[in-house]
Amino acid sequence: MVGIETADDAGVFQLSEDLAIVQTLDFITPIVDDPYAFGAIAAANSISDIYAMGATPVTALNIVGYPTAEVEPDLVAKILQGGYDKLTEAGVAIIGGHTVDNPALIYGLAATGIVHPEKVVTNAKAKPKDLLVLTKPLGTGAINHGIKQDKTPPEIVSRAIEVMTTLNKAAAEAMVEVGVNACTDVTGFGLLGHLHEMLVASKVGAKIFASKVPLIEGVLDLIGQRIFPGGARTNKRFADTFSHWHESISEAMRIALCDPQTSGGLLISLPEQKLDALMEAMETKGVKWAAVIGEIVSEPVGEVLVEP
Repeated sequence: MVGIETADDAGVFQLSEDLAIVQTLDFITPIVDDPYAFGAIAAANSISDIYAMGATPVTALNIVGYPTAEVEPDLVAKILQGGYDKLTEAGVAIIGGHTVDNPALIYGLAATGIVHPEKVVTNAKAKPKDLLVLTKPLGTGAINHGIKQDKTPPEIVSRAIEVMTTLNKAAAEAMVEVGVNACTDVTGFGLLGHLHEMLVASKVGAKIFASKVPLIEGVLDLIGQRIFPGGARTNKRFADTFSHWHESISEAMRIALCDPQTSGGLLISLPEQKLDALMEAMETKGVKWAAVIGEIVSEPVGEVLVEP
């Protein structure tokens, strides 16, 4: 049902009239110092694509690689425990996995979800006049880069860990409950990169209001100190080819909108008349950061107008 054609978040294969499976995988290198937190973040990140498709994750296989001569097994065990606990919270069963001797430490999951074929949410059905809702604040890329340089203050690290370890489960349940036109999750290509994929797949354009985009408190200060990953620069170079920036948008904010995210939020496109129901459902389910950040327009297709 869904392959690679529209750069969607996961593959979907129909098994019967009332059942389809959703499959994805993701793994990352350490982004925080705490191995348990890293495991939880990697697990939340890996199953986020399942939620973005409107599906329920059910099983997962661990993917682990580490230099066996340099990393103690106890540290790997803490990572796996973090992943196990986060997946238990999600109701996902770990049914196996594979470990290899690898130059870099990596951890992630191959995950499988289930969904009714008629309830699959893709990135390809956004409609003009839809509103865009983002469910988590941006900034984890810059914050994680600062952690590696020992330049991110502890309080900002704590905020980022809270964001990254928060499952997209509640937001996805609210989305499915209300019914939306399109969804994707915001990860390595940054907000504008993943929005662009949605726009191209849906053959529409978008307008984003920068002041409405939630950011992790303190991240603009880090970016202002030139603390952000090379991936943010790469993403921005690409974003410059399809984005029309209002002159008042600061360079730091432009970088933030392109910052590569780990375990980022859902970006949802839905009719305006469904907005109140969605926001109410999210609040009821405990979604903390959901915000309306823009709207879908007819054209130019694939392009984004970034307003203050």
